[in-house]
Amino acid sequence: MGLFDSIKKFKKELDKVESTVYSGKQSLIELYELNKQLEAEIALRTKELDTANKQMLTLQHIWDMMNSSKPLSSVLNAIVSSLQGELGYLYSCIAKKITDKDENYLQMLACSGKMFCDIFKNDFNCEPCDMKFRADDIKELFEAIEKNEIYQSNDIETLIKSAVTDTETKNIATILSKSGAQSYILIPLRNNHVHFGSLIVFSSREDATENELKFLKLFSQQIELAITIANLFQAVKEQAITDGMTGLYNRRYFEEFMQKEVIRAKRQNQKFTIIGIDLDHLKKINDIYGHNYGDIAIKTISEVLKNSCRSIDIAARMGGEEFNVLLQGVDSQGGVIFAERIRKAVECIQLDKIGHITASIGVGTFMEHSEEPDELMELVDHAMYESKRSGRNRVTVAKPTSETSWQEVAIETFADILAKHQIPLDKKTYTLLNKKLKEMNINNEMVYQVSDTLVSSYNPEHEKGGTKKKVLLATLLAKRFDLDKESIDKLKIAVLLYDIGNTMLPKEILGKAEPLNEDEINSIKRHPVIAAREILEPISRVNDIIPIIEKHHENWDGSGYPGNYSHENIPIESQIILIVDSYFALMENRPYRSAMSKEEALNIILSESDNKWNSSLANEFVSVINNEDFND
Repeated sequence: MGLFDSIKKFKKELDKVESTVYSGKQSLIELYELNKQLEAEIALRTKELDTANKQMLTLQHIWDMMNSSKPLSSVLNAIVSSLQGELGYLYSCIAKKITDKDENYLQMLACSGKMFCDIFKNDFNCEPCDMKFRADDIKELFEAIEKNEIYQSNDIETLIKSAVTDTETKNIATILSKSGAQSYILIPLRNNHVHFGSLIVFSSREDATENELKFLKLFSQQIELAITIANLFQAVKEQAITDGMTGLYNRRYFEEFMQKEVIRAKRQNQKFTIIGIDLDHLKKINDIYGHNYGDIAIKTISEVLKNSCRSIDIAARMGGEEFNVLLQGVDSQGGVIFAERIRKAVECIQLDKIGHITASIGVGTFMEHSEEPDELMELVDHAMYESKRSGRNRVTVAKPTSETSWQEVAIETFADILAKHQIPLDKKTYTLLNKKLKEMNINNEMVYQVSDTLVSSYNPEHEKGGTKKKVLLATLLAKRFDLDKESIDKLKIAVLLYDIGNTMLPKEILGKAEPLNEDEINSIKRHPVIAAREILEPISRVNDIIPIIEKHHENWDGSGYPGNYSHENIPIESQIILIVDSYFALMENRPYRSAMSKEEALNIILSESDNKWNSSLANEFVSVINNEDFND
């Protein structure tokens, strides 16, 4: 082979190598470009996944808030904080459309974003949550709210100018440049199909992506659900602690608050005062003008209390026409001043048809009149009724009683009965009662516990706490008929003791599901006599209570037992015991029937008017029940 052929062959091999190298280079370049695209795709997907995770975390916070039973303000603040913190919005807020004197504006309900807040405080000299975005300068935004549409804009200056009208536009632009905000988005919010407010977010991006808008729309729906749930929680909470008619706190809340206040008062060695207020002549108002006007008088008292109390005072409707106010850090002298102010304010009011109304008021102070909350409430109650007996429309200060209390009489009576073994009890019940009697201090709760234990020994269906409810109901009824303190105290003792004769009856009679025979009926009819004469008569301290107990099964029309007494020959205290006992019996399971509902029981009470009890008592009973909650 010649030289030229060798060169040609070499060149051909060289071209082949160059072609291979070039081809490999192109493959490497393509592979590099492909890797570059893949890295960009991975970065984009990672960013999207990170955004999705943050969105899910934000939604999770909203879902958690739905189950937290927190107040609406806390829910709203959590919503805007999560948007600003997790999704990176510069500033977020929830604002509500307000129409005030023909002016429309957005009022802040919650806001979040430290940098934005600092700008408003330092440069605009205002708190961002105090700002009002006025409709005149941002009409398109308000039109979007009316149409329930999402609204986007890059014109942040106009929005801010609508809220800070005293600042020049050029200053607004300069100030906002520090924030980095490029756009804002408004999403209307609805609650039960009614406009509630709008979510507004400020972004560092000029335009929102389609996915971002979809998320904000989804997020707004979750906000709407969270708002609905928060409102429901709030409504339920308010119903649990407030009186439906007046909007004041109810008895339960007042008693719970007072227990906490006792602890605080002892710790800080600081007095507090209880004011008891009772509307005068409510029964007369109801009889003459009707119960609607009685309700108006009750609501009038409540409005006076709302307008007179400090923010730290607790005003409650205790039932019927009775109200209590707890004045923190106030002694009896300050309490009297407050009470006189209430009395005069009530007296000055002129109501349609009724005219002027008045109130009788009692004042008692913790660590001054008593250091026992139950006793203090009793003393205030006594003072209030002393005002009534002294002519009404006056204030009376409580005085520690030197007399033996009704609780002491009841406890000593229980102790005597047990000591003399006057009633048949099983060993377990007997031991438990003796233990309670030996350990107790003289107070309401322990008296009720002893009575509950005794009643449960012959009535398994007896509700725990039922005795307390009976005493409360009987007391409220007695006050409707203007019974004095001594009569009410006798009634309370009688309620504790009236059914004690049942302990002497065979349990097979009390638990029998079939109709009773004549002998069994006669045994039942003898239990008031047994309770009065055989068990209680030997105990001198309760001799004046025996007539009440002996006649507590006498009917208004004379058809009762054991003496067939009728009408005014039956003590009012006995009539009260009969109607209270009948009501609670209707609400309990019996071997021969199931427990009735409140409505069914009240219908039976009314149907027995002028037969078992007089109609006036029945009507007052229903009125008291409807103003109280005895079924908790």
